[in-house]
Amino acid sequence: MKPTWKNPELEKYITKISGSDRREAIEADVCRPAPMGCGKPIDGFRDELSRKEYRISGMCQTCQDKVFG
Repeated sequence: MKPTWKNPELEKYITKISGSDRREAIEADVCRPAPMGCGKPIDGFRDELSRKEYRISGMCQTCQDKVFG
């Protein structure tokens, strides 16, 4: 999948505070590694909104459910 575009400085900051590059995870079709996600392969999404969120955050459906309820 293709990650959403973010300002390069913002990308660097997100990578620094999270410890992982969200773009790499999204391009590899896996969830972000811990502590942001679970690091597991993507196994589908409930709906288009969840798919869009994955392109933004790099979190799988299970991790999105844990964060957003």
